[in-house]
Amino acid sequence: MNPRLLELATRHGRLQARIAEQRRALAGHSAPIEGALAKGDAVLKGVDWLKHHPAAVGAAVAVAVIARPPRAWRWAKRGFLLWRGWQGLKNSLSGAR
Repeated sequence: MNPRLLELATRHGRLQARIAEQRRALAGHSAPIEGALAKGDAVLKGVDWLKHHPAAVGAAVAVAVIARPPRAWRWAKRGFLLWRGWQGLKNSLSGAR
C-alpha cells in the first residue's frame, strides 16, 4: 500500500476515535440539561393539547360557571391531587424498570 494512503488512513482512524470521544464527553455534559428540557417538552405538549381541544377547555369553564365557585375549586383541587398521584405512580413504576 502507498505510504501516503497508509498515513491518511491512520490519521482518519485517529480522527474518528477523537470524534467519538468528543461525542461521549458532550453527552455526559448535556445530561443535567436533559431533565429540564424534558419538563419543558411536557409543558409544551400540555399547551399543544389545550390548543387542539378547545371544546374540553370550554366545557371545563362552563362547568365551573354553572357550579358554584367554591364547589368548583373543591373539585379542581381533588382532580389536581388525583392527577399528581397518578403522575407520581406512573413515574415510580417507570423508574423501577
